[in-house]
Amino acid sequence: MASEATHEEAGHAEDAAHTQTQGEYIQHHLQFLTYGKHPDGHWGFAHTEEEASEMGFWSFHVDMLGWSVALGLLFVLSFKKAAEKASAAAPTGFQNFVEWVYEFVDQNVKDTFHGKSALIAPLAMTIFCWIILMNFMDLVPVDILPWVAQTITGSHETAFRVVPSTDPNVTLGMSISVFFLIIFYSIKIKGVGGFLKELAFQPFGPKMMPFNLLIEVPTLLAKPVSLGLRLYGNLYAGELVFLLIALFGAFQLPAHFVWAAFHLLVVPLQAFIFMMLTIVYLSQASEDH
Repeated sequence: MASEATHEEAGHAEDAAHTQTQGEYIQHHLQFLTYGKHPDGHWGFAHTEEEASEMGFWSFHVDMLGWSVALGLLFVLSFKKAAEKASAAAPTGFQNFVEWVYEFVDQNVKDTFHGKSALIAPLAMTIFCWIILMNFMDLVPVDILPWVAQTITGSHETAFRVVPSTDPNVTLGMSISVFFLIIFYSIKIKGVGGFLKELAFQPFGPKMMPFNLLIEVPTLLAKPVSLGLRLYGNLYAGELVFLLIALFGAFQLPAHFVWAAFHLLVVPLQAFIFMMLTIVYLSQASEDH
């Protein structure tokens, strides 16, 4: 009897330890599954937000990297399969969908990009579809996949996020990649001298070079920052609202469905904006003044 009472008390103590306040619940759901180097020199997963912070720059958000790669592979392999099995005589529903997406992206590229490059349309389609898939993960109920991760690890402390576009490392990584393409096309089309002259001599002419640089350099550097932070901010806000709705308990379903319906507009819109700005920036980089 004493042994049973002891086990029961231990169970109650464990449940109490796992009870979270509303603030702790939200804070825990906003943590990443982080892998990095601990202060004592060994590599491993962070168990608390403080440990993740101590790991510094050379740490990895394993959950975000994993979902990004998995969703990217899902896009590539599914579209590749549709292309291999394409049939003009008896097209499937998925083939029609893929063709519609291709035509939609290709038309936007033709209307916006004024240079000549075989890379822009595939790049735009990859960005659009990849970001949509990442954004749609925000519609998965916020507790399901973290609960699966905690069940697998056996620890209630395991942090696990599933929306890659709520991680600024992911969104800024994509926007910085676009920024490098902007620089590449600017130098390819205009040459190094032409690119530097464009920065130094526009818009007021050579005599106003210092003022031109004060305008053009921040404008150039702001492109990847605004591109990445816009996507991150909108999806992070959406995720936060879903977490706040989850605190309603049994009354969360009506609010959850209303916000999810509204979020269905945000998910493709943010992917479309990122794609269109990428096309516009690369079009500007390809124009030789």
